[in-house]
Amino acid sequence: MSANRKGDRRERELVNALDEAGFAVMRAPASGAATERELPDVLAGDGETFYAIEAKSSAGDPIYLTGEEVEALLFFARNFGAKARIAVRFDREDWYFFHPGDLYTTDAGSYRVKKGTALAEGTDFPEFVGETEKVTLGELGADGDGDGGDETDPETEERREILEVVRDGHMPVEDALDVL
Repeated sequence: MSANRKGDRRERELVNALDEAGFAVMRAPASGAATERELPDVLAGDGETFYAIEAKSSAGDPIYLTGEEVEALLFFARNFGAKARIAVRFDREDWYFFHPGDLYTTDAGSYRVKKGTALAEGTDFPEFVGETEKVTLGELGADGDGDGGDETDPETEERREILEVVRDGHMPVEDALDVL
């Protein structure tokens, strides 16, 4: 399957998932090389928040975006009144979302997202659509109850260690879920 056909399929997949989550959503039919105007791949809104999304998928690692792609997204989002987001999907993974300013910038001015970074730092689909909320280890505090106390039970410490291993890219999220 050509890269363009696969990218189109992934964009439609994202549009359908956002639609099922209750967003008004459309895929920009003239995104990419089909027009001289720089348009995002997807526009989505839930009545309160509106997003202009550049969607990228890859079987490999990492995903790159040109500086021009990101600049065009930011320009469109600002003028449209939407929040700019980069959506990335690696094979056998879900969609992860980033603000363009949170992406790694290469010396050449491109933007890069590695699979490990997406899994550890990206906003996953349920959080993006408001179904869940991410809680970081720092927010939990030393004992896991959020009050910052010093007592640590062994089960909480084991969970923390597993989450740190996932964060550092040494264990896939699916394996951590099985362990937890």
